[in-house]
Amino acid sequence: MADYTTEELKEYLETAVNIARTAGKEVQNKFYKKKRTEIKSSLGDPVTETDKLIEKMFVTTIKEKYPSHRFIGEESTAAGKRTSFTDNPTWIIDPIDGTTNFVHCLPYVCISIALVIKQQVVLGIVYNPMHDLMYTAIKGQGAFCNEDTIHVSGQEEIGRSLIHASATMSNCEIKLNNMKALLQAGAGLRYFGCVAEGLCHVANGSLDAYVDSGFHAWDVAAGALIVEEAGGILLDPTGGPFDLMCRRILVASSQNLASTITPLLTHIEYPKD
Repeated sequence: MADYTTEELKEYLETAVNIARTAGKEVQNKFYKKKRTEIKSSLGDPVTETDKLIEKMFVTTIKEKYPSHRFIGEESTAAGKRTSFTDNPTWIIDPIDGTTNFVHCLPYVCISIALVIKQQVVLGIVYNPMHDLMYTAIKGQGAFCNEDTIHVSGQEEIGRSLIHASATMSNCEIKLNNMKALLQAGAGLRYFGCVAEGLCHVANGSLDAYVDSGFHAWDVAAGALIVEEAGGILLDPTGGPFDLMCRRILVASSQNLASTITPLLTHIEYPKD
């Protein structure tokens, strides 16, 4: 017997959606105001008071309602609070995915929330409060945006594809070479600076694939499930099974497209989350 029922998952989803909407109002209120920032691992990895406020809001609300649930959050992890990844119900939270965009008032920012039970992601929420787009999924029940069903494009040809790919300071040369390889294969490229939103654009058919590495579990946990539930292919960029803790991802609108992309890439190993 499963450790949760469909009704329980729907309740968890409703609770998390309500928190995300409340948190979204904080983002909207602070969006065009000057932000106080701190630097975490590098200059390209800032954190604001709003990031911390939203994570605290979520953890406090969930703890009151579900005292046995655990948490893995970007800001608490950055502050040194480590939570082991166990079989217990665990919420994985990125209070603001796209903090640099938030600091610069670029409206590609999302609140990303996933629930993991027995180390399997069972629900995901990605909310862009500036565009009022609420992406949701429960495992096995499809993917939605503002309660409308969404589906990947089904594109199979790389020459007709629009792909999200990024280059950051970490392993910059390898990532730039990967982008060059995709361009030479005929793909168009985009980069949003917000992992969760990029994944959701594959889920809704706006993008045909997404490839990235160097992120953390809280960046992709919700978005990866949403893509799968929208009919997408979820893999490690090597072509092997996706591992949430391995910090690499390839999602595509079809198996053919994923199989075309994989051999074009040079793969990067990162320490696991």
